[in-house]
Amino acid sequence: MKKINWLLVLSLFFLSFISKGQPVGLDVGDIAPDFTAKNQNNKDIKLKELLKSGPVVILFYRGEWCPYCNRQLKALEDSLALISAKGANIVAISPEKLENINKTIEKTKVTYNVVTDEASQIMNAYKVAFELDEKTTEKYKGYGINLIERNGSNGNNLPVPAVYIISKEGKITYRYFDVDYKKRASVQEILKNL
Repeated sequence: MKKINWLLVLSLFFLSFISKGQPVGLDVGDIAPDFTAKNQNNKDIKLKELLKSGPVVILFYRGEWCPYCNRQLKALEDSLALISAKGANIVAISPEKLENINKTIEKTKVTYNVVTDEASQIMNAYKVAFELDEKTTEKYKGYGINLIERNGSNGNNLPVPAVYIISKEGKITYRYFDVDYKKRASVQEILKNL
């Protein structure tokens, strides 16, 4: 009987987590939602087209103001030859406006596709989006990070910094999802799963 009560408590906790709109991410085995988005060169990037040449590594990052994001983006750029050797492409997705994505490019020197997520469509489709609470938003403003100015129509919406590997057939074969923005998928882990 005690086991049943614990299962009930855990189930209720999980349901309340979901009902509050907390991000849960997509799972391995799910079909990856297709998308089209503008990259740093203002060119349309289509997931379906990229998949024709091999797997795609998709990563969601918070913005050019996030040192953890910049470190991860740079690490992937430094290992781009190894990732490309496995036939894979990388697409980094941010809620920021295009001009701020260009600041990311300047900081990290990445050469792979970095796209802006208009109206949080991709973040919502992959179930990684969440709205930053007002207290944290104000705290960020104190550090000079005004998300409304940086994200435009995306407002205070940010992604969990998740990573997905999408197979050529369009299925998710790897997922890294941790709400702790300081934790990131390593390049070694990504390479192992390509």
